[in-house]
Amino acid sequence: MSTALKDLNGTYTIDPAHSELGFVARHAMVTKVRGSFKDIEGTATSGAGLSDAKIDITIQVASVDTRDENRDGHLRTGDFFEVEKFPTMTFHSTDVTAVDDDTLRVVGDLTIKETTKSVTIDFDYNGSATDPFGNERVGFEGSTTITRSDYGINFNAALETGGVLVSDKITLQIEISAIKQA
Repeated sequence: MSTALKDLNGTYTIDPAHSELGFVARHAMVTKVRGSFKDIEGTATSGAGLSDAKIDITIQVASVDTRDENRDGHLRTGDFFEVEKFPTMTFHSTDVTAVDDDTLRVVGDLTIKETTKSVTIDFDYNGSATDPFGNERVGFEGSTTITRSDYGINFNAALETGGVLVSDKITLQIEISAIKQA
């Protein structure tokens, strides 16, 4: 039985095995590279209604995976994420509202490499279900676009044909499965 978005309350924990924080970047101006972070954790808490809702997420940046170990290694260096100095990215909500019965607007602070910027993400509510283990699950998916140079991620290379190797605009794609805690 599906719970309405307005009826969600309690504490939910992200199920990392069934959730993904993905990203898409334009490469060499002609194609897209997709990747994700394998190690994410977080919680969402709300009382009656969404007025007091809080969402906190931590991403282990070293878990980046683009299906190319050389590229992943480069992303971990100072050219991009500098994971030895900045091992995590975080997101902390500042406002959570229901746009309609199926859309949750989340505004919050995204911190990458000690730089914090406000982002807005509209999440489609995919409903709730009780899984075979008796867990109440909810599902959401959404996306937003950020500018990586705003976070001090400036590496690039000019192309002979014009343009650059890596786009400054990055699309974040988020799919969340969360389990309600007792």
